[in-house]
Amino acid sequence: MKGQQGFSLIELVIVIVILGLLAAVALPRFLDVTDDAQDATVEGVAGGFASAVGLVRAEWEVEGRPKGAANGAGASVTLDNETIYVDGTNGYPVGLAGAYASGMSSDACLAVLDAILQSPPRATTSDSNIGSNRYLVRLQSGSGGDTCVYYLIATLNKSSLPAAGDYNTAGVGNSFTYQPLTGKVMTYNNN
Repeated sequence: MKGQQGFSLIELVIVIVILGLLAAVALPRFLDVTDDAQDATVEGVAGGFASAVGLVRAEWEVEGRPKGAANGAGASVTLDNETIYVDGTNGYPVGLAGAYASGMSSDACLAVLDAILQSPPRATTSDSNIGSNRYLVRLQSGSGGDTCVYYLIATLNKSSLPAAGDYNTAGVGNSFTYQPLTGKVMTYNNN
């Protein structure tokens, strides 16, 4: 009968060192995967949003620039059998019938997201309803016009959500913004 032989202590130490080196090289790459996925999520939704804004604006031009009320509120276009409310002065989506580019609300910003995207992500304007949603919608009013801010909830500190009207995007989480006055869409990745 032959005796069983196992690994020597030196062989075990070498295997442990090799595994440690592999873990030291691979682990940081796997930790960045979540941040990269969150960046890609916001950039993908913002890209689709910007394209949809352009399509709505083009339809406004094709339909002869419908005006609506004196301030531009109430103008609309029909795209894929859907009525989309636009500012009658510039043709960019405003979401609700009474809204216009300089008279937006958080609800109007949410309505824009829901109206122009075919499969919009779940979003809310309410701090108490973030659990089942992907985006938190805020409005910032300023001298350059109103700006809709769409925060990716997974990147926010849940104990101190950004307040309406105060949307300093630096370090607040991943987001994208939309300016209904100009149609400009910008992304902010703060991972």
